Amino acid sequence: MSNTIAVTDATFAQEVERQPGVTIVDFWATWCGPCRLIAPILEQIATERAGTVRVAKVDTDENIATVSRYGIRANPTLLFFKDGALVDQIIGAVPKARIEQTLARHVA
Repeated sequence: MSNTIAVTDATFAQEVERQPGVTIVDFWATWCGPCRLIAPILEQIATERAGTVRVAKVDTDENIATVSRYGIRANPTLLFFKDGALVDQIIGAVPKARIEQTLARHVA
């Protein structure tokens, strides 16, 4: 069972921008090799930090409006939202430690 949530253009505002706390949004695509590398790391973070950090996934091929709105040009791109506001980003597949470092700046 996945602890991540799938988000679309239609649900992005409700699932990310109107949520309290920290949400990591993974912009990914099915054909993206680096996305497949980072997916288990994000699933692990979602499980370990359940209740404090949400992990959402946006398929870049199917949600062009959100991709355009946030200027996503590479997969994977991780956007970090705190209380609905964009506060950080990571572009590319990175080790778990790098994601945790970024989270530490935003999670109390």
